Amino acid sequence: MSQPDYRGEGPDEAPLDPAALRIQAKLKRLLLGSSLVMVAGFVAVFAAIVYKINTYEADPSETGFAETLSVAPGTEVLQATMSEGMLLLLVSEEGKKALLRFDPVSGKQLGRTEFVAR
Repeated sequence: MSQPDYRGEGPDEAPLDPAALRIQAKLKRLLLGSSLVMVAGFVAVFAAIVYKINTYEADPSETGFAETLSVAPGTEVLQATMSEGMLLLLVSEEGKKALLRFDPVSGKQLGRTEFVAR
């Protein structure tokens, strides 16, 4: 029992006419274009995954914090938050509000902003 040969055109097949060849060429270009778009999509997804893995930032709760911060006596802390590597405290001192900036690791005060009414 012999296997049929599908590699070439059979003796009874006629060559394609020019219109069919143009359509065949257009379909090949369409297939190539859509394949390139899919490959570009896969590259973009993998690039995003690698970017996210390499730009990992530690959770602030995992980093070391100073045990104490020194503020003036009678100061009431209204709010505390972390922003851009600084510990920000909104405080009330004798009826005036101020924003204090601290280094979270050393506990050193980096700056102070007073809020005044106009």
